[in-house]
Amino acid sequence: MTADTVVFLGDSLTEAGDWAAWFPELNVLNFGVGGDTSEDVLNRLDSVVEAQPDEIVLLIGTNDLGLRRNVESMVRNVQSTLVELRRQLPGSRLLVQSIMPRGREFADRIREANIHLRQFSATVHAQFLDLWPTMALEDGELNPAYSDDRLHLNEAGYEAWLSELRPALVRLRELPPMTSPIRAINIDDYVRPKRD
Repeated sequence: MTADTVVFLGDSLTEAGDWAAWFPELNVLNFGVGGDTSEDVLNRLDSVVEAQPDEIVLLIGTNDLGLRRNVESMVRNVQSTLVELRRQLPGSRLLVQSIMPRGREFADRIREANIHLRQFSATVHAQFLDLWPTMALEDGELNPAYSDDRLHLNEAGYEAWLSELRPALVRLRELPPMTSPIRAINIDDYVRPKRD
């Protein structure tokens, strides 16, 4: 029996992970790119599709917020990414991870984005992993034990992340793969710009 191929897709938080060492039982492909925004990930899905992974583990969005992009556009990009992955890889299992906490000044916007991502994940038959209870303090600050710069993770931060990710991946891999593409989804039904 061949090992499942798992794509880890995201920005520098994903890029810096030693996924192959942490998941030796899997055929791991690290598609993390430092500095990537949700739009960057959406624009490079061809390489993910080409890899034909059994599972895709997505974490993206913090750089959008760091660049002061609005929550709606970021969420829309992630939703478009998920719809496109489901359309082109109907048999792949998807795991969407909540955007990680960082400095507390970002907390409200990250919480808002994560609510949208959690709600939308079920629509594309994706699992959602909420990392906040493990990674954040009560005020929304990334636990300082897990980071030296309020954004990137240190060794303890990756260990905390893995404590949630390992069981989530087991649950994901126990699901039967999708067998057919999902019906057409109108993303506008899920993200509506705020009115003044």
